[in-house]
Amino acid sequence: ERNETTMSMKKIVASVVSQKQIGSDVFDMVLNVGDVAAMAKPGQFISMYSNDKSKLLPRPISICGINAEEGTLRVVYRAVGEGTKEFSKMVPGQTLDVIGPLGNGFTMKDKKAILFGGGIGIPPMLELAKQLNCDSTAVLGFRDEIFLADEFEKVTKVAIASEDGKTGTKGNVLDAVREQNLDAEIVYACGPMPMLKAIK
Repeated sequence: ERNETTMSMKKIVASVVSQKQIGSDVFDMVLNVGDVAAMAKPGQFISMYSNDKSKLLPRPISICGINAEEGTLRVVYRAVGEGTKEFSKMVPGQTLDVIGPLGNGFTMKDKKAILFGGGIGIPPMLELAKQLNCDSTAVLGFRDEIFLADEFEKVTKVAIASEDGKTGTKGNVLDAVREQNLDAEIVYACGPMPMLKAIK
C-alpha cells in the first residue's frame, strides 16, 4: 500500500550544477532539482537513473546537502559500479532522471546527540548535523581516505576513527567513542550493517 509521500513522487529531469572528485573514488555532485529540494529531509535519498538505456535500475544515493532556496540537492557518492561510474563522468549542464526524495529521513529530536557515519554513510549525516538544534558530536569512521570531515567541523564537534590509525582513533567508531568518553541521549547512524549492529 503506497502512502501519500510515495504517490507525490515523480520522475524529474535534474541538471548537474557542479561536480568534483574529493577522494580516489568519491565524487561530490550538486543537482538542480527545482521544487523537489524543499521537500527533502536529512537522511532521505534520491534514485538516480543512468542515461544508458540498457541500465534500467536506478541507483539510490543519499542526500548530503539540501538548498531549498536554490532548488539544489548535493550527493556525495562512491563510484563503484557502472552506474555510479557514469555519474562520476557527468559535467555541469548534463541532465539525468531522478526520483525523490525517498525514504523516511531521520526523526530529529532536541537531545544531546551522537551522529555516527561510516564510509559512504557519512554524507547523509552532514545535512543532519546542519539541521539539528542541539549539542551534537559526529563520529566518523573511515577506511583510510578522509573526506567531508572539514565540513562537519564547521557545524558540530567531530571525532574520527580510521582503520589505518593515521587520522583520529585507530579502529572503528565505537573505539572513538570510548577513547573520547562520549555520551548522548540519542544516536543517529548511517553506515555498513556491521557498524550499525555494533552501535545497537
